[in-house]
Amino acid sequence: MVRLTAQELPFDWKIRYAILLPAVDTLKIAIQGERGSFSHQAALRFVPDAEVVPCVLSREVFERVLRGEVDAIAIPLENSLAGAVVEHYDLLREHPVLIERETVLRIEHHVIGVPGSRIEEIRHVYSHPVALAQCRNFFREHPLIEPTSFYDTAGAVQHVLTAGDRSAAGIASMQAATIYGGAVLVEGVEDDAANYTRFVLARAQPRGAIPQGEHKLSLCVELEPRPGKLLRLLSAVEELEGNVTQLQTRPVQGQPWRYHLFLDTWLPHAAATQRLLEQMPALCARHKLLGHYQAAPEFGDIRTDSW
Repeated sequence: MVRLTAQELPFDWKIRYAILLPAVDTLKIAIQGERGSFSHQAALRFVPDAEVVPCVLSREVFERVLRGEVDAIAIPLENSLAGAVVEHYDLLREHPVLIERETVLRIEHHVIGVPGSRIEEIRHVYSHPVALAQCRNFFREHPLIEPTSFYDTAGAVQHVLTAGDRSAAGIASMQAATIYGGAVLVEGVEDDAANYTRFVLARAQPRGAIPQGEHKLSLCVELEPRPGKLLRLLSAVEELEGNVTQLQTRPVQGQPWRYHLFLDTWLPHAAATQRLLEQMPALCARHKLLGHYQAAPEFGDIRTDSW
């Protein structure tokens, strides 16, 4: 009988049989940020009993999974208020990892300070730049408070509490306040209640099978600078009864006004995805598969989101 160690088990098997195989090591998922961050929450949404490995830099997150130090990574890709997390699109293109799952979190931001402090005392609020961008109305209403970028939401709260500075606060989740013992000075400072972030779970290759039913296909493509190339690509998706649900561009370094194009497409079945992948060499100069996976249920019927 062949026996596999915990490290040799395929990632999907670890998720599926974690309860039946108590001897299997806890799954390790790397995130950018600290315990209590929204990435931490997303990682536990993907795998509730995972060991979450905090990293200061996003690039470190990718490097850890490629070195085999963790099983997977959980990263945010886009927010419904602030838009795309462009660094993560670039890192997905640069590194040989593939998206396997996605989830959507409702994002609620709170101003968290040292216990005993008051909002009237606060002059600096630290948080991740994406979080700060989601709270512009709060800063307009509090002109004496300066928003200050920090590498992480929960890390900002940890920093403020460690320093014991009553004139500073962080913007983060309620979980961060609980973990680090902070006082919530103002609740719900996000600009809009419809504030959601889409996270993906990715791991190093090899990739899994294409889902048989409805699913998403994520690609990065570079089009030739010729008329009609983008139209041909979008038409190919339409001909397969698919739909482009998200488009994001990033510049090609060293080639002004040339772009990498990131696409999320809904496709009805595995055969359609296989056919589109076969057509890609004729549709674009270069392409990279980023993943094929089930759409998060929070998106509803993405087939109706027509371009």
